[in-house]
Amino acid sequence: MKNLHMGEASARPRVRELVINWHITEACNFSCRYCYAKWDGAEKELIHDWGRTQKLLNEIASFFAPSNLSNPLQQALSWSAVRLNLAGGEPLLYPEAVLRVLAEAHSLGMNTSIITNGTRITEDFLDQLAPLVSMIGVSIDAASDATNVGIGRVDRRGSLLNNQELARLLAKARTINPGLHVKLNTVVNALNAEGDMGNTINTFRPDRWKIFRMLPVVTGDLAVSSEVFEAFIARHARYKGVMCVEDNDVMSESYLMLDPRGRFFQNSRGQQGYSYSQPVDVVGATQAFTDWRFAVGSFASRYSHSSNGAVR
Repeated sequence: MKNLHMGEASARPRVRELVINWHITEACNFSCRYCYAKWDGAEKELIHDWGRTQKLLNEIASFFAPSNLSNPLQQALSWSAVRLNLAGGEPLLYPEAVLRVLAEAHSLGMNTSIITNGTRITEDFLDQLAPLVSMIGVSIDAASDATNVGIGRVDRRGSLLNNQELARLLAKARTINPGLHVKLNTVVNALNAEGDMGNTINTFRPDRWKIFRMLPVVTGDLAVSSEVFEAFIARHARYKGVMCVEDNDVMSESYLMLDPRGRFFQNSRGQQGYSYSQPVDVVGATQAFTDWRFAVGSFASRYSHSSNGAVR
């Protein structure tokens, strides 16, 4: 298979879920300075064309079905289920489309989850969302309002995320769906690297706290050194029970990702920008995946280090 990096491991890890991350939009109500949600031709968002979206979902469900032994990933990994994770930009700028996609994915046998900045979650919407997803991930980078403003985590009206209100809503989501997991994502950068997230973690009580080092895919603005990143991790070692750390090397070529146009895309080590496949709904998932550069060994190792057999 062209451009498929297998790695050296011969034993196939078996995992519970294979996660497909679909970034449905580049649009966002925040303007984070290091945001990597910048794709070529992203204005042609598939999410606004239901016919093409259905075709994409059908292709993904069929190609990544555990029973599809012709999927090249089966050479390095085996899995029991597939989860479609919606991200952005901010996916909840399009709430009705999100609910429709999640319901369709379920009808095709996939599990579902979502990553959001949390600002568009309301009581009424949560009643519809919580039963459809197994995980809600929220991006929170700092406890300080001043730091969040400096990062760009503020909308055009100057509104910031209300952590206390969001924590209350997520607690409600857990009562609606007792199996729901809550995850926090934090990007360590030059503005928050000296901070302490303890009060935030205590407020949200997440099942998982994923900590990333700022990834210079689009820009090097606010990048931090390995030493600074490691100091942030050490400062929060008391949360190691829920902490999952990803430095830049781990994040390169090791996620299954779709862009807003329905193309597989990937960042490469030491390079800015992305490489893309052809649109999945146009050429089919098999052809798009074959034409795409993907490090299977790195991807498989992400699962083998997980405590529950799913990407954390």
